[in-house]
Amino acid sequence: MRLKKWLGTAWLITAFSGLCAAQSLTVAAAADLQAAMPELVAQYQKASGKSVQVVYGSSGNFYQQIQNGAPFDVFFSANLDYAKRLEASGLAEPGSLYEYATGKIVLWVPNDSKLDVKDGLKSLLAPAARKIAIANPEHAPYGQAAVAALKKENLYDPLKDKFVLGENISQAASFVLGGSADAGIVALALALSPNMKDKGRYYEIPGADYPPIEQAAVIVKASEKKAEAKAFLDYMKSMPARELLKRYGFAVPEAKAP
Repeated sequence: MRLKKWLGTAWLITAFSGLCAAQSLTVAAAADLQAAMPELVAQYQKASGKSVQVVYGSSGNFYQQIQNGAPFDVFFSANLDYAKRLEASGLAEPGSLYEYATGKIVLWVPNDSKLDVKDGLKSLLAPAARKIAIANPEHAPYGQAAVAALKKENLYDPLKDKFVLGENISQAASFVLGGSADAGIVALALALSPNMKDKGRYYEIPGADYPPIEQAAVIVKASEKKAEAKAFLDYMKSMPARELLKRYGFAVPEAKAP
């Protein structure tokens, strides 16, 4: 077994020697897929018999890592622009880009919170909202959406000193779950996950308040498993995969006629 650590990142990827490595597809997935992707992978593996390993993180970090040669086969980005940039720079397999979903953000608080989420983002002005978790807007699309929504309601400046920044949207959600923050602006997909759905309340932030979180996947040009990667992307376009993403609150593109 050999372990590769990429400097300047908060993640480790392990490559296993032998037959397992030869059969495994390595997927870099945006953190908002942390609830849906295990189900998608389980369904795919059951149907195909192929092994898939998934690493979760912020899309911006994965984009930089792929530029530096990180050994991923497929990249699921929460930001369409990152996927397009990889395609334009020749680091993505031509024609592989697939816009698989559009994400949504919500204001989420634990069940015992005194905040009334029915008031939307304005509820964060209450004294009970001492710390607010968001994903780091420098590289996380959901953090960028949170900042845009707060600015739209003229709440960014009054609240910015309360921010607790997560490396990605999953970490931001964990801050609220763990009590390190009183409220969080998180992905709807995570609010609907088994880990969160019965532990809190949420308010869906109007889509008009932030730019669409358009998400896309590409096959990494340097992948040595392009056929397997294409098969996995083809599965993501199937009706079962699309319905599962919808169950987690994603908007999915209309199916194209064959």
